[in-house]
Amino acid sequence: MAQPQKRQEPDRRKVERIALRLTATMRDGTRSRVKVRVIDMSNRGCRIECSSNLTEDTWIWLSIAGLETQFCRVVWHCQEFVGLEFERPLSDPVFEKLLADQDRLPDTAIKELRGIATRTHWLARQAEDRDIAILADLSRKCAVDAVVEGLRLGDGSKRR
Repeated sequence: MAQPQKRQEPDRRKVERIALRLTATMRDGTRSRVKVRVIDMSNRGCRIECSSNLTEDTWIWLSIAGLETQFCRVVWHCQEFVGLEFERPLSDPVFEKLLADQDRLPDTAIKELRGIATRTHWLARQAEDRDIAILADLSRKCAVDAVVEGLRLGDGSKRR
């Protein structure tokens, strides 16, 4: 008997995430701290790249320089990418300050976004049905962010 197909759930994200490249540390309470990279963030959560194997609905501590340590719920995990939801959303002034400190992504971060887009595209082609949409969305988002940030970087150099 054929298995029923999983219904595609609508995007539940309430606010758009902003591309960032931040180094952070993560701890799940039972393990030691692990370095992770924040790929994008909103005031309600973020997407990280990490080597730890996390399961959905577990809670972790995420430490990002310039912010209080955030208690986060793992919303999804696919390959080395994890979607986190903050227990308490960041206040607008705190989030805006973080964005101001990260005004422009450096050229190396743009290359990293392109690399993630390429890698997740390749992973999506190899993935099981349940992971394809997550990886394809991440690939598309990182590719667009790389183009947008590349254009911003180019505009900034022309003004000087």
